[in-house]
Amino acid sequence: MKSDFKKEIRTYSAKHGEFSVVTVPTMQFLMIDGHGNPGTAQAYKDALTTLYPVAYKLKFFSKNELGKDYGVMPLEGLWWADDMESFTSARDKSQWDWTLMNMVPDWITPEHFEAALEAVARKGEAPALEALRLEPLEEGLSVQTLHIGPYDAEGPVLEEMHSRFIPGNSLAMTGKHHEIYLGDVRRTAPEKLKTILRQPVKPAV
Repeated sequence: MKSDFKKEIRTYSAKHGEFSVVTVPTMQFLMIDGHGNPGTAQAYKDALTTLYPVAYKLKFFSKNELGKDYGVMPLEGLWWADDMESFTSARDKSQWDWTLMNMVPDWITPEHFEAALEAVARKGEAPALEALRLEPLEEGLSVQTLHIGPYDAEGPVLEEMHSRFIPGNSLAMTGKHHEIYLGDVRRTAPEKLKTILRQPVKPAV
């Protein structure tokens, strides 16, 4: 039986044109940090070419050795900057900090992770293995929506989420802006890309 966590975990679904308040369960992720424009920064390219070989190594280890198969999850990212207008009105990508992530099931242990790192390292095709880590993420109460269209068109949606919906519902932002990429940018037209936009929140004091 192959697990499809995109269907099993309800917060991997969101509605276009609607903000929802959800409770995100704690999950563990492969994570790798970086800084700069995702379109041009070498660190971003290195992170991508490191993340997925390890994700697939763990998936096939789980299937073949543990008897637990699952679909590799979509790419996710945490994004932040000293000035949050870099994400909304200014869109100054050179100022962005990020953590690229891929969710792996909780039965994957640190020992499994270390074995996967060693196996991938032997192939010599993952340039940033030393920066990759396995770590839980606890977001809890969050606001999210589905954005359809180019990534650079997210600004007005984020502005509405941050400036109107969240304070209008007696909430305050906490934690980092989170994106879940449901489409493959290499195979999908920009106007058809689907991205879950999520912001952890807490009750406003």
